Amino acid sequence: MKPNKKAVVLLSGGLDSATCLYWALKKGYKCFALNILYGQRHAKEAGFAKAICKKTGVPFTPVKINLPWLAGATSLVGKKTALPDEPLGKIKAGGRIPSTYVPARNLVFMSVAASLADSIGAAAIIAGPNAVDFSGYPDCRPQFYKPLAKAVNAGTRAGSQGRAIKILTPLLRLSKARIAKLAFKLGVPAAMTWTCYKGGKKPCGKCDACKLRAQGFKEAGLKDF
Repeated sequence: MKPNKKAVVLLSGGLDSATCLYWALKKGYKCFALNILYGQRHAKEAGFAKAICKKTGVPFTPVKINLPWLAGATSLVGKKTALPDEPLGKIKAGGRIPSTYVPARNLVFMSVAASLADSIGAAAIIAGPNAVDFSGYPDCRPQFYKPLAKAVNAGTRAGSQGRAIKILTPLLRLSKARIAKLAFKLGVPAAMTWTCYKGGKKPCGKCDACKLRAQGFKEAGLKDF
């Protein structure tokens, strides 16, 4: 019997999640992309995620969820709170939680992914959190994902029947430079990804996501789109 190689990939449309998708495909997984809209400032990333799925032939599953309290809790939802424009060094310090933190977002996302994985009999959930060059989000750290894996398998049909669902986070301990290099190695089309927290015609270059991405490509010696 062949091993189960189905995997649910959380695909936002950004560089990190696209790299995870290409990594999973390289590993031989039959991927199912899950894109979640939760009321963020723009849906531009979702369009990029859909385009990448079309290019790779990966099934694309979009999901919309409504968490009305987020509008007052994060600058990524709604436009009442301005996006931060911090120096790169302060962003990477990881000592504070910025306004762009979305309360328990990755917990919600992983729960939805676990439901999909359990429904289709997938053996893995693949996501792209990063705990090296990041903005200090608590749900991007290893200490979040280790107990989460136990919870997923304790609360799913697959787990209760001895068919563990793995939670794979291949970028967790990589710097942005190493992620850029991995993306280049895997052939990820950087021009088909969107990282900026704003939804304009071009990346703003001022938000945390833009600055971290630019620094990663610079340190890697690679040219972004």
